[in-house]
Amino acid sequence: MTQTITPAKTTSTTAAPRAAKAQGAIQSAVRIVVSFLFLCHGLQGFGFFGGVDGAGDSVELGSWPGWYGSVIEVVGAALVLVGLFTRPVAVLLSGVMAYAYFTVHAPEGLLPLQNMGELSTLYCWIFLLIAAIGPGTYALDTLRRRR
Repeated sequence: MTQTITPAKTTSTTAAPRAAKAQGAIQSAVRIVVSFLFLCHGLQGFGFFGGVDGAGDSVELGSWPGWYGSVIEVVGAALVLVGLFTRPVAVLLSGVMAYAYFTVHAPEGLLPLQNMGELSTLYCWIFLLIAAIGPGTYALDTLRRRR
């Protein structure tokens, strides 16, 4: 006796769009949270949230790379936050964090746990991921594409 197995009925027609919609929303949520935190990080260079030293000090106006890095971080984070020019800006921010890691943290030790470079490393890779997967559903880039 031969037994045949018939596939179970699936609701792939409704599950796939739902999953895609959830994925786009989650991408947007991650982008918004990460860029907001990064915006706060950039504002520290201007003395906000305890400043660069925890005592409210800011980087010197026009100093390289601190002041320019803070400007790039704040403007870039604001653009990624609203989802405008997300991919190229996320690549730029990923590079900024790679630069910060290799110039500030890596000389202090080999591993991020040794050299206090965990944040730079995480931001670098998360922004690279955002550049690769896009801004998600809720972004100005998505609205611009629809027109």
